[in-house]
Amino acid sequence: MTSRKNIPFMFFVALLMFFLAAPSCNIRHEPIGVLYVLHGGMDTNKSMYMWDASVQMFTYDQNHPVYKFVIKNPAMWPAVLNPETTEFAVRFLRKYEFTYDRIGGTDPFQEISEKQLAAIKEELNNNEYGLKFEVDWTSWLAADHIDHLPFPRFFYNAPGNGNHLTYCGEGDADGPWENCNPERYNVDGPVEKLLKKGVSRIIMIDMTVGGMRFYKSFDVVQMAKRVINQWNEQHGTSIPLIWVNDYSNLMERSYPEDEGWTSTVGPPQKDRHVLIQGSPNPIAADPELAAFHVKGIEARFNPDVSDEETGVLMFSHGLFDPNRRFFDPKIDDVITLQKNIKTLLIERHPTMNPEHIIGGFGGVKQLNSLNGIVEVNREMRGENLAHSYYHEGETELPEDEWGYRYWEALEYLKNRGVKHIVVDFTNYVTFSVLVLEVYNQISKEIGVKTWLKYSDGDFDRYPVYGNPFADYWGNWANTDCGMQKCCFTMGGCGEGYTDYPPPRQGPLDKALSDLDPSLVYDNSDYGHLGYNPALGPPDSTRPVQEQYSGTWDVFATIDDNPLFGKMLAQHVLNAAINPLVYITNKEVKNSITAGEGIVWQAHVSGGKPPYRYEWSIKKQGTTDWRPMKKNRATWTWETGKQDTGSYNIRCKVHDSMSRSNEVVWEGFNVL
Repeated sequence: MTSRKNIPFMFFVALLMFFLAAPSCNIRHEPIGVLYVLHGGMDTNKSMYMWDASVQMFTYDQNHPVYKFVIKNPAMWPAVLNPETTEFAVRFLRKYEFTYDRIGGTDPFQEISEKQLAAIKEELNNNEYGLKFEVDWTSWLAADHIDHLPFPRFFYNAPGNGNHLTYCGEGDADGPWENCNPERYNVDGPVEKLLKKGVSRIIMIDMTVGGMRFYKSFDVVQMAKRVINQWNEQHGTSIPLIWVNDYSNLMERSYPEDEGWTSTVGPPQKDRHVLIQGSPNPIAADPELAAFHVKGIEARFNPDVSDEETGVLMFSHGLFDPNRRFFDPKIDDVITLQKNIKTLLIERHPTMNPEHIIGGFGGVKQLNSLNGIVEVNREMRGENLAHSYYHEGETELPEDEWGYRYWEALEYLKNRGVKHIVVDFTNYVTFSVLVLEVYNQISKEIGVKTWLKYSDGDFDRYPVYGNPFADYWGNWANTDCGMQKCCFTMGGCGEGYTDYPPPRQGPLDKALSDLDPSLVYDNSDYGHLGYNPALGPPDSTRPVQEQYSGTWDVFATIDDNPLFGKMLAQHVLNAAINPLVYITNKEVKNSITAGEGIVWQAHVSGGKPPYRYEWSIKKQGTTDWRPMKKNRATWTWETGKQDTGSYNIRCKVHDSMSRSNEVVWEGFNVL
């Protein structure tokens, strides 16, 4: 029997237990740092910003010739934008001169991104757990926001030998640049600022290329870790960094072991051969992200065309360098998102033809059989960004409906009688000058006058011209064709001009220049697909031959929809509160022979230990998960002859606060 004098004490214990079980308890109350990771660029097109952006992108790779021979040599700094010394400068100067002019001079990307950031902050500040967040942003490029580079002083000190990155255009034709601060890189970045605010950890949420894991995001993460590691060493702390998109550190675990290796060196000698299965990207896989894309696609439907006659091309860049496939899972993440988009589109529009919802990539350099040189060519649209290998993959381009080149995809949809095409560029969530490239890539194939907004124009986005189109795409190309003028008009230009397209101007014994006029495509009225000049001239009033006769548009980017910021904030909260789990197997296999055993390992971080584990499997073609009754981080599956088939392996982890997360390894085969 309980005495009366013990009642107050027992009441106190009960009250204490209640508060210990409350959501806000047992969570560290030091502020949590959050970094919203962006691609970045420059708000306006100025020489100083172009110089900074150019230098920044090459400083991440210590093996790149620009880093070794230009950045580390102050005498070469004037060469960065010198059109006589680098084609890179010419191409981007000419392209951005056009794109910034088209959008009215200022890229809206930064303003939109800051609205996204505000929505993230609002959601985090209203969290139910009593957590305090310090929120900032960082970006891969930050030409006019240098203090938002992940580690500005790394760039400042990059030249070495007592030199610092202080160039202000002294050797450029338009220099010295007005309002240029030579000490602009000698500042704290967002990581230092968060650390000085006393954060207990830093969580990165990344939309550099639409939420996909990618080498650019990896660059930012590695720079941030340099800062954090220095801080931890100097202050005796152990502050961690969690990259939500790659919480399993797949890219680090996959990164080749060769000392000092980067993709510029070539294929690695010591590849780690880490499997991607069991290490998902929760952002790319989130159905909410797919739903935002679907809404953007629906916003560009043609109301006069039925769902049955509407097609969707999901377009993406590749890895830029095939050697990145050894650690970069971007293409895997792209296909995950695109499959989710397709599933939701069909769910919302059941009369859409699934065969009209497909994926496509850009072009790559190819071997020229006439000179034995791997170079850009017209067939591949003069492009070289779309090396599209799966993580650790051996084959260029994904399988099935996901592996078209974008012009092949457009040709396919055209030939199937599709009357309206929406192009979803899955690497973008925010409108910027970069989106104009997509419009021009599509228009040269299926026409300018077929653009859905052609008649009325879009003066909100393009205030002077009402449209995003260049006269010809490849507007960075040289216009010198020798004794004749270069013809950039489909159908020909007449006397005194070359044929269309112009013949190759560069010598055959050297790689074809990105600036060669032969690579130019006219932005013609009804496009190049389906047109054969041998069968007659084009018509400016209607499509001829097999040219596209429907309409098209590019999806509406997510931009400043506050629900998007809320979605990202929920992923931050998940990483801050719940246990995060990924799984591997010790055999590093995705298949075994029936009768063999395989050891599965769960790797958990976050939440509050101790953890409880639930393992289960589901055979393809069945609906129920079969529990394995193993409450351990490691589980050995001893298969039998009766177990042949394809399986999903699931591990669900619960922490001591009854919070949980799970991960699924899809498509494990017992042969």
